[in-house]
Amino acid sequence: MSKIKVSNLYKQYGDNHVLKGVDLEVKDNEVVVIIGPSGSGKSTLLRTLNKLEEPTSGSVIVHGEDIAKKDVNIDKVREQIGMVFQHFNLFNNLSVSDNIMLAPMELKNVSKEDASKLARKLLKIVGLENKFDAPIQSLSGGQKQRVAIARALAMHPDIMLFDEPTSALDPEMVGDVLSVMKQLAKDGMTMVVVTHEMGFAKEVADRVLFVDKGKVLEEGTPDEIFNHPKDLRLQEFLSKVLDA
Repeated sequence: MSKIKVSNLYKQYGDNHVLKGVDLEVKDNEVVVIIGPSGSGKSTLLRTLNKLEEPTSGSVIVHGEDIAKKDVNIDKVREQIGMVFQHFNLFNNLSVSDNIMLAPMELKNVSKEDASKLARKLLKIVGLENKFDAPIQSLSGGQKQRVAIARALAMHPDIMLFDEPTSALDPEMVGDVLSVMKQLAKDGMTMVVVTHEMGFAKEVADRVLFVDKGKVLEEGTPDEIFNHPKDLRLQEFLSKVLDA
């Protein structure tokens, strides 16, 4: 069953055509990884999946509802979709636990006690159980990103979107974040991930999409994309990003 179905999606800012007729389907428990050069439209595509970007035309059906329509209750839809950003988007004036507890308490009327229990459980999952009361400013980038993942999971989302979650991190911190994501994938979370981490795409993706200049030029299994690429632009891209 499809969790997400994008059809003929266009996005433009004035004369700048960022997405040009994109089709994308994401099935239940599937991990779809989107790769491509910088400025190719990857992040814009991801952000249309929870209407952080308004599509110019086309449909974006999430859980059977077309969120591209004007009258959709997007807040309701977003409760089902966790989003992890490149730059964490945490509240720096709050503690680690308060960042995680805020949305369940405000949006789902979860009691403070239950939200606190949930925060402890999620911090254990992301390997930060000893940071419950820590101020956000005291954390490394990799720790902040793991808190951001825990915060997204606190709403019990059905789908997780990751927008280049490791690109702002020091190289030695990347592994900690990717291992949390790998575990989520193993546990059956439906995920759409925009990333430059080709190793992660090879290991974890069920399907990989190669996007360039606003179009999906090729999609397939990791084996098809990385070992048997057909599109010339994809071949050229891989020759630059994969170690020779």
